[in-house]
Amino acid sequence: MKDADAKSKQPPGPDGGRFKVPRLRLSGDRLEFLTGLKKKYGDFVYFNVAFEHVYLVSDPELIREVLITNHKNFLKGRGLERVKRLLGDGLLTSEKEHHLRQRRMMQPAFHRERIAAFARTMVEEAGRTMESWREGAEMDISKEMGLLTLRIVGKTLFGSEVDAVAREVSASITALMESFYIMMLPFPWLIERLPFPPLQRMRAGRKKLDEIVYGLIDSRRKSHTDGHYGDDLLGMLLEAQDTEGDGTGMSDAQVRDEAMTIFIAGHETTANAMSWTWLLLAQHPEVERKLHEELDRVLQGRAPVAADYPALAYTEKVVTESMRLYPPAWIIARRAIEEQRLGDYVVKQRGLVMMSQWVMHRDARFFAEPLKFDPERWTAEFKAALPKYAYFPFGGGPRQCIGEGFAWMELVLLVAAIAQRWRMELVTGQEVEPEPVVTLRPRNGVRVILRQR
Repeated sequence: MKDADAKSKQPPGPDGGRFKVPRLRLSGDRLEFLTGLKKKYGDFVYFNVAFEHVYLVSDPELIREVLITNHKNFLKGRGLERVKRLLGDGLLTSEKEHHLRQRRMMQPAFHRERIAAFARTMVEEAGRTMESWREGAEMDISKEMGLLTLRIVGKTLFGSEVDAVAREVSASITALMESFYIMMLPFPWLIERLPFPPLQRMRAGRKKLDEIVYGLIDSRRKSHTDGHYGDDLLGMLLEAQDTEGDGTGMSDAQVRDEAMTIFIAGHETTANAMSWTWLLLAQHPEVERKLHEELDRVLQGRAPVAADYPALAYTEKVVTESMRLYPPAWIIARRAIEEQRLGDYVVKQRGLVMMSQWVMHRDARFFAEPLKFDPERWTAEFKAALPKYAYFPFGGGPRQCIGEGFAWMELVLLVAAIAQRWRMELVTGQEVEPEPVVTLRPRNGVRVILRQR
């Protein structure tokens, strides 16, 4: 299509996209709304919300164009702009040269050898968690996974246990997540000052997290005067230097922002992925049986180690399929810096391009029986034929999650460590539904009854 034709032709959308998007009353409505748009209008949909031009793009090649080919023509979306008020200017929220500089400095901390060194901590903390479990006990496994991943990120990031403040930290993070959609309203710098209970909890949560993180940074700087701050992630952040740039390191504020991003992203996304995995395994006993067969064969009753990862192929498939159906990062948005040609259409200047993992991962063009939990679909042949951005749980391009390797190792080893000793039965009568905030959480948790193997 010629550029002139592209400019004159508006993408399809509800009522021509004219300010008539329905009010979304419940969290689940947002997922249904996006899925409905894709089903009704196709891979390129336009609508207008609060005078903002929004485009839902569901074509893998166009997603690649936004995230990779023309990534310099797009900035982070409105959601990350508002998350910045909660997390600061870390990798998740920073832009352009600052983002490139910070990523260069942090990359060594996530090399494969470093990740393998953290595997022992992951498995040890899983063992500690299971010490308090009892046959027939009922619990919210999502809360339990939240506390487990919090301890893991606490040890790997800060080299210290966070048990003493774990529940406070978990509550603080929940308060930040709950305030997300309020902070998406216009004039967030004014709104966040209002004496509204969710916002008061958000402010208190942010203050508590700041106290903890800045306290750890200050303590580390004072206790290590030889220039070596330790082998954990915090030590690496404090020692990092931009050798390809100006040669300087990070200020305490920059370390805080990156530590906060790792702290929350590393805890929240992994906990959610684990929670959805236990839900799906409890609902599919035939998959659980095959998982147990692999764990018994590979581990033979011992705790998993990093070297076991390649042999835990079915376990990895279970995690992969779980994140297909319930991607912890359920949507990505990018804002066009200027008018931008994208496929057969033109995105307006400052137009918001939305790309939803929830929508793409459930597309029948790429996944046969898309609502079926089927780990065995993930053969080498299937993965080789799958378009890159039909499945992208960790994003893509220069902003792809820097901790992806860490997350895969953690998820596979935690599932292996726990599933070889315990099964989960769902408490009857509960409704588990996804709650799409910054991440895809299970609304009201996942209540299970523990069964020892």
